[in-house]
Amino acid sequence: MPTHRTIRLGTRSSNLALTQSRMIAHALAAAHAGLDVQLIEISTTGDQVTDKPLQSFGGAGVFVKELESALLEKRVDFAVHSLKDMPTKQPKGLINAAIAGREDPRDVLVLRENQFIDALPAGSILGSGSTRRRLQLKEAYPALEFEEIRGNVETRIRKISEGQFCGTILARAGLKRLGILRGTASTIQSKELGVSFHVLPLSLMLPAPGQGALGIECRGEDSRTRRLLGTLHNAEAAACVEAERVVLAQLGGGCHLPLAALGRIIQKGGLAVLQLRAVLGLPDASIVVRAEATGPVSQARQLGLAVARDLLARGGKEVLVKLEEH
Repeated sequence: MPTHRTIRLGTRSSNLALTQSRMIAHALAAAHAGLDVQLIEISTTGDQVTDKPLQSFGGAGVFVKELESALLEKRVDFAVHSLKDMPTKQPKGLINAAIAGREDPRDVLVLRENQFIDALPAGSILGSGSTRRRLQLKEAYPALEFEEIRGNVETRIRKISEGQFCGTILARAGLKRLGILRGTASTIQSKELGVSFHVLPLSLMLPAPGQGALGIECRGEDSRTRRLLGTLHNAEAAACVEAERVVLAQLGGGCHLPLAALGRIIQKGGLAVLQLRAVLGLPDASIVVRAEATGPVSQARQLGLAVARDLLARGGKEVLVKLEEH
């Protein structure tokens, strides 16, 4: 049993998950002198099944269900998730106690060394199971093809260097946290890994709702843990991802919906406001719908609702019907 100076952190066992959890553990220990943060590794369905598309064996939540069960059974006190993997509906009794500061939410196209997307021949195959990424790249580069790719970050990069795919797309936040992608250049060639990294501009690729942010989940009744975790909360990041996740919730989709959304705090007329942009469409880009809204940071939820309504009114309903048919 934990002592009053111990807190148990449930984490997936992948390299990225452990890196992110250790980062949170160090920040928490630094904020509370004498606190011992114990990491408890838990294997999730998404980690166990690596030879099937995620949509085929559970969809949303395959990377968080076992962690949430451990929370509800009081085997751990809190869990750290990549927020983009978290369903918008949590089990009864659990809450997001904090949203940690957000890393760069952009995506990175990983190609073989010295290759560039504009020079890829027609029919080139990118490995990606993300319908959101497929939608946006297919719109810009119709001749590209896509196939499912599974495995952790390191495994996917190796598959590119070995020529199993022409390329793949990964979140910049994860690459940075793992120390794989350093610096701020938009294109980085890695002779060591045999690949090139190309940071995709937001004008081409909007991220998944919550991408780059970490959700820190605990039991709502656990006031001690909530108090401790509250020191890690970033209000600006929380407002941005709240708006994004409201759009996702209103459209009734999980992390496999072809939806991108990004909230950013910008300056307008000398005031800080929240700008929310979203894209919804079919994975083959035959239908692409966009919406945008700007308003007070305190009205993140209302902005999310407004953008969701606009998406539906501009063709989003047809998109959802066609997705349901398939």
